[in-house]
Amino acid sequence: MYELIKTPNIDWIRLKRKFIFVSLALLVLGGVSAFTRGFNLGIDFAGGTLVNVKFKDAPPPEGRLREALGKQGIDPGKVVIQPISDPISGVKNEVLIRLPQREVGQKAGSPAESELDMEKRAILAALSTFNPPSEVATKVDLNTISRDRLRELLVAEDPLRLVSTSGRAAAELEYGRYADTLIHYRDRDQGGLLRDLADVRAVPGLPTALIEWLPKRFFAGNAAMISAEIVGPQIGQELRQRAISVTLASLAGMLIYIAFRFEWIYGVAAVIAVFHDVLVTLGIFSLVQKEISLNVVAALLTLVGYSVNDTIVIFDRVRENLRLRRREGLTKIVNDSINQTLSRTILTSGLTLLAVLSLYLFGGEVLSGFSLALLVGIIVGTYSTIAIASPIMLWWQAWQSQRQARRPVVRPKPAEATPNRKERRATASR
Repeated sequence: MYELIKTPNIDWIRLKRKFIFVSLALLVLGGVSAFTRGFNLGIDFAGGTLVNVKFKDAPPPEGRLREALGKQGIDPGKVVIQPISDPISGVKNEVLIRLPQREVGQKAGSPAESELDMEKRAILAALSTFNPPSEVATKVDLNTISRDRLRELLVAEDPLRLVSTSGRAAAELEYGRYADTLIHYRDRDQGGLLRDLADVRAVPGLPTALIEWLPKRFFAGNAAMISAEIVGPQIGQELRQRAISVTLASLAGMLIYIAFRFEWIYGVAAVIAVFHDVLVTLGIFSLVQKEISLNVVAALLTLVGYSVNDTIVIFDRVRENLRLRRREGLTKIVNDSINQTLSRTILTSGLTLLAVLSLYLFGGEVLSGFSLALLVGIIVGTYSTIAIASPIMLWWQAWQSQRQARRPVVRPKPAEATPNRKERRATASR
């Protein structure tokens, strides 16, 4: 294997106290932040409604957007607004709006569907305030209308006179086909937002009379709601419990595997190091208030496997050196094992770090949390293998040796001497 560093001779074990101090500092900072500020749980865990809104140009100032939402009965202080950009063009004309969970009355359908409908109506009403008032008062926004509503308006207005000539049933079928064509062109070809009604002239299958009539009744608004999803509080709580259970189960499985392949103390040291990595990563997420979603949980599980793999490489070298160098001390063997695998650690971790760094810088907002968790985890995981797992294993082995050395040695009592034949005769004559 290519060696990046030729015959390194770094005394890692001598630095263990400094390493422990750094780890304790990170854990304390993360713990204080977690207890005081908490975590920025995503919609997957906290529940609520997540809406993706796209604008023709740059989004309005966040203050104006919060004010518009507040007029629709939404608490602006609990709204999270996150600008996002197109990963290809880099244009920042979209925002993610996360609305808090709120109680709604029972309506037609399930409560979750009623709440989603209510939140969507509130968002659409807020977006309408960014359109020209004259257009809003007399026309319908073609960027926010649904397929069924568009078909109903076409049937009611009957711009092609299909109801009077072909009957209502045939007219509904024909106008439904035109509505499907328009919505498909808006959502698929134009990315969910028509910039101008003149664009519909390029839509195949639409009658010229309908194209000329559309500007009389419709207009292309400045914003559109691309997607909306809702997660209830019970689902969010269940997802949190499952995420914790999956992480603990993975740690337990790794403990059993490493204990079987090596010794149980090796497994305990590796699990403590992985637990350290997860806690430090979560603490940093709390410090920077980065959103924790299911993607972040997936990154944490990836981090668990990556960190344990790096730890196993060093432990395997320790086990190999123990067989070859029986007369040398365990501290020197562990130190040499870390140095012998240092080039491999730098190469694998460094290349992975470059890939994750590129993902974090150019992957967009959707992958930002996932890539940040991996970025922090790779750095902390590589560090903990040297600074946490190896010293813990070494400390346990040294403690066991001292314990055995202090244990008193029980020696057998000397057997009483058996009298010889002359002594037996003398005793008998007496």
